Amino acid sequence: MNKEIFQKYEQQYMASLLHDSIPFCMKHAPDGKYGGYFQCLDFDGSVVSTDKFMWSQNRVVWIFSMLYNNLDKKPEWLEMAQLGIDFLKKYGRDENGDWFFALDRKGKPIVRAYNIFSDFFAVMAFAEYARASGDKECAEIAAKTYRRIQLRKDNPKGQYNKIITENRNLKNLAFPMINLNVATILANANHDGAYNKLITECVNEIMNQFLDRKHRVVRENIAVDDTSVDEIYEGRHVNPGHGIEAMWFVMQAARKNNDQATIREACEAVKWLLEFGWDEQYGGIFYFLDLYGKPHIELCWDMKLEWVHVEALVATLMGYYLTGDSELFDWFEKIHDYTWQHFPDREYGEWYKYLNRRGEVNNRCKSNKWQNFFHLPRALYLIAKICRALQDTDL
Repeated sequence: MNKEIFQKYEQQYMASLLHDSIPFCMKHAPDGKYGGYFQCLDFDGSVVSTDKFMWSQNRVVWIFSMLYNNLDKKPEWLEMAQLGIDFLKKYGRDENGDWFFALDRKGKPIVRAYNIFSDFFAVMAFAEYARASGDKECAEIAAKTYRRIQLRKDNPKGQYNKIITENRNLKNLAFPMINLNVATILANANHDGAYNKLITECVNEIMNQFLDRKHRVVRENIAVDDTSVDEIYEGRHVNPGHGIEAMWFVMQAARKNNDQATIREACEAVKWLLEFGWDEQYGGIFYFLDLYGKPHIELCWDMKLEWVHVEALVATLMGYYLTGDSELFDWFEKIHDYTWQHFPDREYGEWYKYLNRRGEVNNRCKSNKWQNFFHLPRALYLIAKICRALQDTDL
């Protein structure tokens, strides 16, 4: 492979990170009056809602702390992370130490601590910020939160779980997937081998329970007792982007253990999901699909989302770097072409998050309750980093 192409991609992705994504966030997101970040932003960065959602607040902290630790120790990045940390320390948790789902602008709770993913992102944020700043209190908050997560993992929503589990008890990919990611981050931040057992368990659960080799997909939901769930919507639900993201988490973990077999299998799963999820008519990756092609319960099933495409870019390029599989690089270039043609806003900056099936902007927001400054900057950083490594590798 011509190394000049990786140099070109490295420059393109790093420039987008440093001169577009980060400046847009730093200009429009900080709440200088009350702390934390505005995260519901229109196409021009103007604020749509002042409510603050804990998982997204913590994501912003993690990104700036991670970039400070790994890319450049810019004081303004650490200050940006601290703006969120100070707000979250003061207002983010309930009396049990669990993280609220949402606060108003000033920090008053408006949605209770029902969603354990707020806690996962808090662990990521506080552990990474502790590494950047040396703040021991933040390190302890991360550790305490992670211990609480493990206590709650069998019923993450607790009293807010609407499902009657004795009649239907499903396992969702999201928990072992993010548990794997967070355990990896903690292991890297603390250089602590104690997380290795948990990492191995998460990889095994994903690859041996959720990876469906017969149908060549990663399932989003499975039954706790391993019975068939193909007769219900949830059982047939496939989220290609989620499965693809899980596979590059698996690749990272397997690489540390020099587990080439698992790396190769994860790469095959990425290709399966792309073959399954690619829209041959309009291009791009579908948001949701039914395993058997039946009508999907979600009306947004055929939309094209930014996060899905940037996670696919990371997974295909990482897989190519680890295995030399040229089919993965072909997929990377195909997704790259679609992504860069449709998502970036070249007038106001940053990228749109939601397109319709034809690739037209469906919702003009640049950040909202669910998607904000996280998937894109992480992907831009990782892709540039992998491209740098590929320039020094003979494949």
